[in-house]
Formats: sequence, C-alpha cells, structure tokens
Amino acid sequence: MKLIVGLGNPGRFYADNRHNIGFMCLSHFAKAQKIPFNTKQGKARVGISEAAGEKVVLARPQTFVNLSGESVARLLQRYGITPDDLIVVHDDLDLPLGKIRIRKGSSSGGHRGINSIIGQLDTQEFTRIRVGIGRPQDETEAHDDAVKGYVLGDFTPDEAPVIADVISRVSAALLCLITEGLTTCMNKYN
Repeated sequence: MKLIVGLGNPGRFYADNRHNIGFMCLSHFAKAQKIPFNTKQGKARVGISEAAGEKVVLARPQTFVNLSGESVARLLQRYGITPDDLIVVHDDLDLPLGKIRIRKGSSSGGHRGINSIIGQLDTQEFTRIRVGIGRPQDETEAHDDAVKGYVLGDFTPDEAPVIADVISRVSAALLCLITEGLTTCMNKYN
C-alpha cells in the first residue's frame, strides 16, 4: 500500500496558490483514477482505493503546509505504511516553472512542509515529486517576504498552460511510480 500526499493549504482562498501545486496534482491524479476524497482522517482529506491494481491512500493534509508532518505521521501509523511507501508531491522554488524532479531520501531544501514531515518521521527516506514553481522575479523587498508573497500568490494566466501540462505529467509519474518503481520513473520524468 502507498500513501500519496499532496501538500497545500486548505480553503478556497489558497486553492490556486503556487504553494498548492501538490493539492492540484493529487486532485488530478485522484480524478483520473476515479478516487474520491470522501473521508476525513489524520487531519487530512483522504481517498482510499486502487490505482493500477495497487492499493493507495491519497491525502491532502488540512494542517497547512508548514505542519504537514502531523497529518502524514498519523496516516502512516493508521494504515501501517512505512516511509518507504510514502510519496509526497510539493512545490519547489529552486526548479524552473513546470519542471519536475523525483527523488528519494533528499533533504528538505528549505521547504517547511517537508521539514515538518522529516521532523515527525525522523527520516528523509521517502519519495518526493518536486514541482517547479520558479522564483519571484523581483526580490527587492526582504527575501522572506518576497518568497512568502510569491508562493502564496496565484499562478498567472501566462503560467496556466505550463501548470496544466505539469499537473498531467505528475499524474503520469505517480502512476509510473506505483507500477514501475522509482528508478524507471526517475529515468522517464527527471
């Protein structure tokens, strides 16, 4: 069984924010696999079903990104899933818009949601799909404020086609991870 988590902030106000690309990707995957998010468990909206013949638990934590580890730890424990079978989809400022990187066992790269998960699980040995959102072009204000405003900002109309494409590619990558494994998936999508 796999636990696949998309990171984002709950609520309509945040729905189209760059920080919510994990939610967007997981929602697309769930729709393609006909898996409804019809349960609330472990501080998350959860969908449980099969994808390509494999049992999966899909989760969108409702704790806000920076506290995602609370939800992930609860769900792993509830379903008896180990971090080896955890896949986390999240935004990444250090990747160009629309690029994806799949890796297992890497550091948080400063992402507070990933920091939270690593802290709660006491390991970084889980698979991550990093989705590039790029960096703010104008970082003249204080760096932290510029980054916060950028990640909590919505994608622009010019970015929409790139985002639609990457959401579809992440969905395909998730299916590849489930059916063909990490190495094959990294070779295809990195």
